[in-house]
Amino acid sequence: MSIRRRTAIIGATVAALTASALTIVAAQGASAAEGCEVDYTVVNDWGSGFQANVSITADQPIDGWTVEWDFTGAVSGISAWNVGSHALDGTRFAATDAGWNGSISSGETREVFGLTADGAAGAITGATVNGVACGEGGGEQTTEPEEPTDPPTGTPVERHGQLHVCGQYMCDEHGDTVQLQGISSMWLHWQTQPYAQNREALQWMRDSWNLEVFRVAMGVEPEGAYLDDPGTWKAEVEKVIENAVATGVYVIVDYHAHEAQHDEAAAVGFFSDLAARYGHLPNVLWEPFNEPLQVSWSGEVKPYLESVTAAIRAEDPDNIVILGSPTWSQDVDVAAGDPVAGTNLMYTLHFYSCTHGDALRAKADTARNAGLALFVTEWGASHADGGLDGVVCLDEAQRWMDWMNANQISWTAWKLDVGNDTTNLLAPGAPVTGGWDAYLRGHAPFVVANLD
Repeated sequence: MSIRRRTAIIGATVAALTASALTIVAAQGASAAEGCEVDYTVVNDWGSGFQANVSITADQPIDGWTVEWDFTGAVSGISAWNVGSHALDGTRFAATDAGWNGSISSGETREVFGLTADGAAGAITGATVNGVACGEGGGEQTTEPEEPTDPPTGTPVERHGQLHVCGQYMCDEHGDTVQLQGISSMWLHWQTQPYAQNREALQWMRDSWNLEVFRVAMGVEPEGAYLDDPGTWKAEVEKVIENAVATGVYVIVDYHAHEAQHDEAAAVGFFSDLAARYGHLPNVLWEPFNEPLQVSWSGEVKPYLESVTAAIRAEDPDNIVILGSPTWSQDVDVAAGDPVAGTNLMYTLHFYSCTHGDALRAKADTARNAGLALFVTEWGASHADGGLDGVVCLDEAQRWMDWMNANQISWTAWKLDVGNDTTNLLAPGAPVTGGWDAYLRGHAPFVVANLD
C-alpha cells in the first residue's frame, strides 16, 4: 500500500490580493487560517532526495499565481513540472503557473505542480503568493494510508487479484499462470471520440468481448499531447484508471513515446505521481516507454527505464512494470543480454503480421529462453504502419496468436477508434458507449474472436 507524507506549515489570515488570496494549510492539530490553502505534500523521500506535490484550494478566484517559499533544509537540483518557470536561490524557491493551470475557481482544490530535488525533504516556511506573505510555522509530517478498493465480484481483477512475474510467465495471487487479453486505445489526443475514457464502453467490452485488460495509450511528444498539455492528459489517464477500478479490469498505463529518454524528468514526475495515488491497487500495470527508436539499449533506453522504474518502485513496490526495447520494442533479445534489475518486470513485444513473422518470433524466443517475461502490448494484423493500405494478413496473425497462446503471453490489440486503417477496430457511427458488434471492421473480427 502506498503511504503519502504531508509537510505543512501554519498560515496567517491574508487580505484579498489583486490576483488571489492565500493561507498555508495548518499542521496536524492546528487550525488553518481563513482564505485559500496551499498543500505541500511529500510523496516520495529516498533520503538523498525527495518528490513533493503542491495543491492550491481557492477561497477567492485565482487568475495566475507565483508561489514562493524557503526550504528549512539545504536542497539543490530541483526539477519541476506543470510550471511556466521555477528557480532556486539559496533556500528560496519560486514557481509560476504554466498558463493552463493558472486559474482556480472559488472553492476549487487543484494540484498545480510537482517537483523533485536533492537534499532532505524537511518543510517549507516564509511562503508568499503573488508577493504577499502567508505566514510561517513549523512543519510536521503525517502519514495518510490510501484505502484499497475491492473489485466487483466476477470480474477479472476479482478472479486474479494482484499479478506478479513468475519466471517467464505472469501469475495471479493464487500462483496460477495468467494470459490477459484486451484492447489498446488510440493515442488519446488523436481519438475521434473519447472511446477510451467511457466507463460504459469498458464494461461492455468486459461483458461482451471478454476483455480483461485495457491499455490507455497517452501520447507524449506530438503537438497537443502530454508534454504540451500535461494536466489535461494525465487527468484523462486517471479517468481510465478509475473506470478500470470500477469495472474490475486491468489497465496498462502506456507512456506512448518514441524519444522519452530525452525528457526523463517529465516521465519520472508522471509515473511518480500516478504510482503514489494508484499503486496500491492491483488493477494497474505500468508501461513507461512504448516504442524506443533504433537507439542504444545500454546507453539510452536502459538508463531511462532504470530511472523511471525506480521512481515507480518508490511508490509502488509490486505492480508489474512493462519495459520497451529499441527498434519499436522488437529488440527484446538485446535487452535480455543486459536486463534491468528488479522484480515484477516484463518486456513488451510489438508486431504487425504483414511485416513481422518468424524472424521476430525467433528474437522473442531468444529473450524468453534467457529468462525474460513478455507482454505483447501492441499488435495488428496489418503492416507496421497500422494498416494505412487496408490490408489484413490473417494467416500470419493466426501464427502469432498460436505462438502467444502456446506461451501464455498476454496481449492488447491496436486500436479502439474509428478510421480507415486496418487496425482501427470501429466503423463510422460507432457509439461512444459500446454496443459495437455491428461496427467491426479491419482486423476487428479476428481480434474479438480471440478475446476468449
